[in-house]
Amino acid sequence: MNILNCVEQLCSCFEQADLYYGHGTDNPWDEAVYLVFTVLDIAFEQAEADTKAIESREVSETDLQHIQALAEQRINQRVPIAYLVKQAWFAGLPFYVDERVLIPRSPIAELILHQYEPLISTPPARVLDLCTGSGCIGLATALVFPSAQVDLADISGEALKVAQINISRHAVQDRVNTVESDLFSGLQGTYDLIVSNPPYVSADEVAALPTEYHHEPELGLLSDDDGLAIPLRILREAPAYLSEQGMLIVELGYSWELLADRYPDLPVLWLDFDSGGEGVFAISRDALIRAVW
Repeated sequence: MNILNCVEQLCSCFEQADLYYGHGTDNPWDEAVYLVFTVLDIAFEQAEADTKAIESREVSETDLQHIQALAEQRINQRVPIAYLVKQAWFAGLPFYVDERVLIPRSPIAELILHQYEPLISTPPARVLDLCTGSGCIGLATALVFPSAQVDLADISGEALKVAQINISRHAVQDRVNTVESDLFSGLQGTYDLIVSNPPYVSADEVAALPTEYHHEPELGLLSDDDGLAIPLRILREAPAYLSEQGMLIVELGYSWELLADRYPDLPVLWLDFDSGGEGVFAISRDALIRAVW
């Protein structure tokens, strides 16, 4: 069987299985490509450069059995592909992931690729990725700002073990550190840029999520007060950890409307994304200090 036949066969199986897509792809064809190419260690750019050669390449019996076994787990157990192949992509970069962390899917990737312009005017010297999980936001930020010192903070020691794998993978051990911390409690000093994709989903919403999401750690999703408890703590505590010109960027997903309704005068800037996504705001230290709660 060649690669094209393999992808077509998987795509058909995924279509019939009525899977939910939301962890890196949005359709069965891309899901099949994701699985096959990762198992066969084929770069997506390589496939684009030589499509015919890639499509006609034969799949060995051993690789085919491996792919089929993973596909069965995807269908029967609804395990996201990223967990099956232990790899996810964010801001054009590969990251190791497993069930200790959420699968990267934040629109903040677009901000990183644009070096956070025009939100910040000069490269930050010190950056914090709060609620870091796999470390993808902080590591991608470190790679676009090669002089920045970056802290990856999370309450989960297990998540930080995954982040440490990714620090080594991207060879930035000299300027990226992990810190086990309940939000800001274990941190010291101030940061020019704080970026956070914190838990912001209510218990009822978590219970209603498709099966695929229940393979992810609830600690990375669940927040009290209709999802706002943790984001509100970040807003209230962040000024003490921001430098004078510091900027806070937080993702709230679909909970953003609740925050906007509850605090209509909160001077946050809601961001738009060319590649889709919503619920990300930016606010400066000065604006946070002046805000009336």
